[in-house]
Amino acid sequence: MGLSKASCSVSLLQLFIVVFLVVQCSAKKKGAELNTTLIVDASDASGRLIPETLFGIFFEEINHAGAGGLWAELVNNRGFEAGGPNTPSDITPWTIIGNESYVNVETDRTSLFDRNKVALRLKVLCDSEGDNICPAGGVGVYNPGFWGMNIEQGKKYKVVFYVRSTGSINLTVSLTGSNGVGNLASTVITASASDVSNWTKVETLLEAKATNHNSRLQLTTTTKGVIWLDQVSAMPVDTYKGHGFRTDLAEMVAAMKPRFIRFPGGCFVEGERLRNAFRWKASVGPWEERPGHFGDVWMYWTDDGLGYYEFLQLAEDLNALPIWVFNNGISHTDEVVTSAILPFVQEALDGLEFARGDPTSKWGSLRAAMGHPEPFDLRYVAVGNEDCTKKNYRGNYLKFYGAIKQAYPDIQIISNCDASSQPLDHPADMYDYHIYTGANDLFSRANTFNHASRSGPKVAFVSEYAVTGNDAGTGSLLAALAEAGFLIGLENNSDVVSMISYAPLFVNANDRRWNPDAIVFNSYQLYGTPSYWVQLFFAESSGATLLNSSLHPIASNSLLASAITWQNSVDGRSYIRIKVVNFGANTVNLKISFDGLDPKSVHQTNMTVLTSANVMDENSFSQLKKVVPIQSTFQAVGKDINVSVPPHSFTSLDLLKDSSNLRMPGSDYSTRSSI
Repeated sequence: MGLSKASCSVSLLQLFIVVFLVVQCSAKKKGAELNTTLIVDASDASGRLIPETLFGIFFEEINHAGAGGLWAELVNNRGFEAGGPNTPSDITPWTIIGNESYVNVETDRTSLFDRNKVALRLKVLCDSEGDNICPAGGVGVYNPGFWGMNIEQGKKYKVVFYVRSTGSINLTVSLTGSNGVGNLASTVITASASDVSNWTKVETLLEAKATNHNSRLQLTTTTKGVIWLDQVSAMPVDTYKGHGFRTDLAEMVAAMKPRFIRFPGGCFVEGERLRNAFRWKASVGPWEERPGHFGDVWMYWTDDGLGYYEFLQLAEDLNALPIWVFNNGISHTDEVVTSAILPFVQEALDGLEFARGDPTSKWGSLRAAMGHPEPFDLRYVAVGNEDCTKKNYRGNYLKFYGAIKQAYPDIQIISNCDASSQPLDHPADMYDYHIYTGANDLFSRANTFNHASRSGPKVAFVSEYAVTGNDAGTGSLLAALAEAGFLIGLENNSDVVSMISYAPLFVNANDRRWNPDAIVFNSYQLYGTPSYWVQLFFAESSGATLLNSSLHPIASNSLLASAITWQNSVDGRSYIRIKVVNFGANTVNLKISFDGLDPKSVHQTNMTVLTSANVMDENSFSQLKKVVPIQSTFQAVGKDINVSVPPHSFTSLDLLKDSSNLRMPGSDYSTRSSI
């Protein structure tokens, strides 16, 4: 899903409004009084290469972003472990079909898998004949997934589960509506007592006969006996690049053209307590053997189907560099002292071997067994998350730093400590900078790195930023415009800022734990907030060339601008892109004046504007595209371009140039197409 698709679907009325009220471009008019001039030096020698890694994404398991979101598993609590290791336990959201006169359901610790021993035991008291006949639909259990399973007509779903029984089984596996009515797809699994006396893996493929966005998976029987179930999974066959990711969500991320992905958190990495922190070793290997864990920061269970391996695979699928954030022995409430940190250091080294090691190495062989014999391209690690102020952070950090540099000298190590205003007191290749604040404050922080030191190897990774609080709503235009101004400031300071990512990336609308977020979804719908669309304006900036530009005079402190040159990989043509944020309530008449540019070399200009009638306007499931960028095209004439920049707007202009008249500094990084 890209910006051009969105703009094509916008109504003619919206386009008319934008053309009439927003965009007025023409050649320079004699005597016209212009509030502000943007002077852009487009000469060959003026540019500076922007880091190839500048814009990426940050994924955290928050808001059910992965479990019930990007990871396409439909079953919630598939291993019956969410209720804890003690039995009997709560099996929520699994629900019993039939009353206690027909079936008794409980958990016990008889699972085939050592790391998750809980299994479900069904004692079926009714039968297909005799005194206690089962209800017509049978008895058993159903799982509603994550606020309903999205089942679509004609699509196939792979159902896998483990079963054993004291006798023969006749088990119906079906996809139905939320109330159990409507057979979307079903099959009957039969087996003799000898076939299922021990745990047996069952796999079946269901093809949906109809569509229901709020479906459930049922396992039912009308045969008396005792049946055990464990590790019940249902996955759509059609996933992003065949690797288990929900296609529509992954495609929306791919449209951002991220150059890196930071994962898996965030606070998810730390845990409220260390015992509940994400541990990579528990998230790799066969999915049935992963114990899962309770994320006690965001307060929900995840079976870790989306684990360390899957994150590395996702980065590769997106053509992005992975940035692994690992726990450094510190949670929100407890810390490991530096004298005892070496086991955590070894766990990090083992994780690097898993990602990069030879397929014959201990951990590299596990990666190979999972289907990826070649090493992943892991070049960056972050030692913890937001831990700089913790008592043991620096001591622990130095242990990690020394050990990693010795084993993998090329790995770039990111410190949690901010060095934007003062030097670090410890070695690091990069430092992390997080900012969540109101709209006015974030817009004013566009100049944060203007005076950062240009000497030394330390560069900034702005890995978490967003407007929050009342200004943000659940994803407002106001928030997005403030973020756009902040990003223009970071782009202009890309000699000291090398990576930028918004947070959080996803929110399931049924479990909003943080406001706002870039992409909102439920079982079958999704949309981008204005903050998402702002990021697409910068998709071509990574690896592009920053041109010197300046506003004269500065008519308002609410106007920010930048200029880049970039090459479209689809048509191979060269463009100059001007981005302008008007954060104020007044229209700004902007003259864009180019130095070092032959007017005859410019043929066409594409203009894209993000604005709306009210700064607090948002997108929603009922209005998916209330606030989206609108594109238009006009012929550029002359050396200067006059633009009426509407209040509360983000405007981007792409000027198509003759490639012979625009020489871009060399880069071996592949170019990418425009939005």
